[in-house]
Amino acid sequence: MRARQGLVALSLALSLALSLALILPRATAAQQAPAARDTQMVTPEGLRSNASAKATDPALEARTSGVASGLRCPVCQGLSIQDSPSELSQQMRSLVRDQLAAGKTDEEVRAYFISKYGEWILLEPKASGFNTLVYALPILVVVGGLGLILTLVRRWTAVPAGGDKT
Repeated sequence: MRARQGLVALSLALSLALSLALILPRATAAQQAPAARDTQMVTPEGLRSNASAKATDPALEARTSGVASGLRCPVCQGLSIQDSPSELSQQMRSLVRDQLAAGKTDEEVRAYFISKYGEWILLEPKASGFNTLVYALPILVVVGGLGLILTLVRRWTAVPAGGDKT
């Protein structure tokens, strides 16, 4: 009986660890990104200052932030170009702003970056083809784990068919 209880505790601990492994990296990256952006401002040489563009057109800056939040930084890889302090991400963000100011739509700007880097550049790839597995796998693992735990608990708590002969 104790061995069964130990297995239940082990399966619950493994399920919890798996859940935390899936959730914590995103939460940690989201918490660290604003701090990194606030403490380190990279101003690459050769790029014009965009301070005046921010002050004169808040709508353009909002669109730039929206598009840049969906594009992965090639240097940091866990952060968007909006959140990354790297020089390359700042240059890419400037390119996004320039393309939006030139009249391109958000989708056209994303398509430009996809043509240069592939679909990898998107932080949230489209759920089609093989990418569907990325979205479905965590749900399937959790449902499978819950099913396994439920099955094991039912087996361990079932009364034996023969009963006690004491």
